[in-house]
Amino acid sequence: MLVAKWIFRIAGIYGLLVITPLFFADTSQMAEPVYYLGFAGIAFAFQVLFLVISTDPGRYRPIMPVCVLEKLSTLPFIYLYLVGRGDEQFFFGGIADQVLAIAFIVAFLMTPKRDAA
Repeated sequence: MLVAKWIFRIAGIYGLLVITPLFFADTSQMAEPVYYLGFAGIAFAFQVLFLVISTDPGRYRPIMPVCVLEKLSTLPFIYLYLVGRGDEQFFFGGIADQVLAIAFIVAFLMTPKRDAA
């Protein structure tokens, strides 16, 4: 479980460092800033969840597949970049999230199930 602790801890810290500045971006030129800020808020909440999971991966194992889905949600960033409609910044962020999705799957598989209490 030590590997799972570190995977989720690193993901949470990395995510907080990447997501927090989004709240301070100039949204005055955006057509729909509510979508941008909504994305940032949900992403921020998930980073906190990753840190919570890192405290006791065995206890929080059932929520790990949801964390994989959160990371897979950036697949459209990669697709849009590849078809010429996306930004390079989002492309590399999407790649980083796919690496973390794989790491979360590894953590899930390495974390033993707990007996129901």
